[in-house]
Amino acid sequence: MFRPALSVSVLVLAVTVSLAAQAQVTVKEAWVRATVPQQKATGAFMQLQSAQDAKLLSAQSPVAGVVEVHEMSMDGGVMKMRAIPSLDLPAGKSVDLKPGGYHVMLMDLKAQVKDGDTVPVTLVVEGKDGKRQSVELKVPARTAAASAMKHGEGHKHKH
Repeated sequence: MFRPALSVSVLVLAVTVSLAAQAQVTVKEAWVRATVPQQKATGAFMQLQSAQDAKLLSAQSPVAGVVEVHEMSMDGGVMKMRAIPSLDLPAGKSVDLKPGGYHVMLMDLKAQVKDGDTVPVTLVVEGKDGKRQSVELKVPARTAAASAMKHGEGHKHKH
């Protein structure tokens, strides 16, 4: 009788240890901006939150030849966009990837991304322990106007 109880305890411990080793990143409100025919680049936007300190290292998608984590900023009245080597995900804090800020850039698109499409995106996150985790996403494509309406940024009225 002792052996089965020991086996169950070891199994529970093994599952607990493997879950604790993951960065435990959650993704909310992800969307990709739909494109027009012949457009070769678009952005993916979302909210990321990690249970422990981590970094977003990279992203991939089969719809694009090149995928990079980008930062958009204003420099002397000029909007600049550049790839960044990583994006810090402080423990317990929401990090917004949004138009005009940090985002995932999908370049060298292989086809038009149409409103309503589902775009596969894989995020690569590294915990402070150096272990990497892939986060597989199926991201809906929307027009920028549709996304703004969904998030309450559209028609605002003051009376």
